[in-house]
Amino acid sequence: MKIKTDTKPSCLRLFTQELTAFSLPTKLNFPFLYKVHPLCKLAANEVQTFLEEQKEFVHNFGLNITDNEVSIGKMFGVLVVEFQGSLGYIAAYSGKLANSNSVAFFVPPVFDMLKEKGYFLQKEEELNSINRQIEILENDTHFINLQQRLEVCKSNNDAAIFDKKKEIKEDKSRRKQIRMQQKSILSFEAYKSLEEELIKKSLADKRSLKYLIEQSQSEENKLVQEIHSHQKLIDDLKNSRKEESHALQVWLFENYIFLNAKNETKSLLDIFSSSRNLQPPAGAGECCAPKLFQYAYKNDLKPIVFAEFWWGQSPKSEVRKHGQFYPSCWGKCEPILEHMLQGLEVDENPFLINPAEGKDLPILYDDPYIVVVNKPAEFLSVPGIHVSDSVYERIKTRYPQATGPLIVHRLDMSTSGVMILAKNKEVHKILQKQFIKRRVEKTYLALLEGEIIKKEGVIELPLRVDLDDRPRQLVCETYGKPATTIYKVLSITNGTTKVKLVPITGRTHQLRVHTAHQNGLNAPIKGDDLYGNNSDRLYLHAFSLRFHHPITHKSMLIEAEADF
Repeated sequence: MKIKTDTKPSCLRLFTQELTAFSLPTKLNFPFLYKVHPLCKLAANEVQTFLEEQKEFVHNFGLNITDNEVSIGKMFGVLVVEFQGSLGYIAAYSGKLANSNSVAFFVPPVFDMLKEKGYFLQKEEELNSINRQIEILENDTHFINLQQRLEVCKSNNDAAIFDKKKEIKEDKSRRKQIRMQQKSILSFEAYKSLEEELIKKSLADKRSLKYLIEQSQSEENKLVQEIHSHQKLIDDLKNSRKEESHALQVWLFENYIFLNAKNETKSLLDIFSSSRNLQPPAGAGECCAPKLFQYAYKNDLKPIVFAEFWWGQSPKSEVRKHGQFYPSCWGKCEPILEHMLQGLEVDENPFLINPAEGKDLPILYDDPYIVVVNKPAEFLSVPGIHVSDSVYERIKTRYPQATGPLIVHRLDMSTSGVMILAKNKEVHKILQKQFIKRRVEKTYLALLEGEIIKKEGVIELPLRVDLDDRPRQLVCETYGKPATTIYKVLSITNGTTKVKLVPITGRTHQLRVHTAHQNGLNAPIKGDDLYGNNSDRLYLHAFSLRFHHPITHKSMLIEAEADF
């Protein structure tokens, strides 16, 4: 519900300086790829000054290297708005700040689940109570003692049964020897009597073993029953916790209600049920952008332009630079903002525009079996969801007689350089095997933002996809796939380093993450809109490919000079 009022909203801060030098955008910027507007920089500077000087709360951003506590960097957002003919801005932070979701200066959350004595906290306390009961039951001395007794009992019984079986086996062997020795000595009647005695002994051994097994099983079952009775109490509590937790999660999803510029509302559950993700991810609705637009709509503020920046130390797994601007996350925010931005004039989604429009695809090498191209930057390797124009489509059109998958390897859309394609299935299979076996030598050139002191080295950082923000990649020691890059500094000019990069593995965004991450070169590639700063292009170029021709088997080196 919008609030019609002439009173300035409490979280709105009007610009006090002269703004005649700033030209206002005619449309709101696209939140997932944008150039930072000067007004957003102005607003962000004021927020950053507040963060540096404020004494109202304590939060360890990790900016003081003497801090020993766990540091938590945060994403902050600013939305420049118009209110009664004046320009100002509102600010927000993602998640919690200083363990609170309602900090003065910043807009409130879309839904305050931490409201004192509220439903969420009551239910959370009930869940915590269940957790405590589970912990007490799991650590019960009698329960632990029963489990230990069962293990000892099983071990002793297994040993006793093993010894008994060994004894029976030895007795059987002795009876066999007796039969062999006495058969030729004793009379028929005497041997028959002996055989009957031996059979009785054999049957007695079997009965003895059976009795031992039954006694062992009976002893173990008594302990198992006691353990199961106690374990059932634990399992019932865990099932109750699961049901209560799920119900609370659904309640939260239903209470996160988002406005849009048309004054229409949708719950988090409704938003994600109509998108590709049926279940909202954890933390959905707690990012900066939804908070800012919600506050703007509720307080009759007209959104003008938006930006987000990172403040503090980077998480170990991510690439986040202190004070740097970043686009909104796709996984959590895209479905929400798709609803919230309805009714506003927004810049066209650049991902729906054909980036290859008007660009040629130079041919570097061509024969009856393969073709090697120099892919321009901002040119798809294969057809995308919304744009089909790509290297694949261009080659398919140029060589209609070519069969097979064509694409042997890919380059990121933003990366330029050498790319090889196969003209038939057999050639494709041979070339692909060379890539899989790492027999293809790949060399890249890149311009990095920063000066690299160590002139050469090896970067080894395992990578996996960020499930909440595809296609961004994370460094992950637990689930990441091994990734190795060799680098060599070629030159340093005005704070920019030109490097040669040799990827030993071929993970998604490997070179981009390895150069930008704090444990890599800590210098993003110029123009990297995901891990660095947006520019006219991504300054990453696949300079050369060395491989063996799939038919002639000759070693081939194909190079293409970078245009930077």
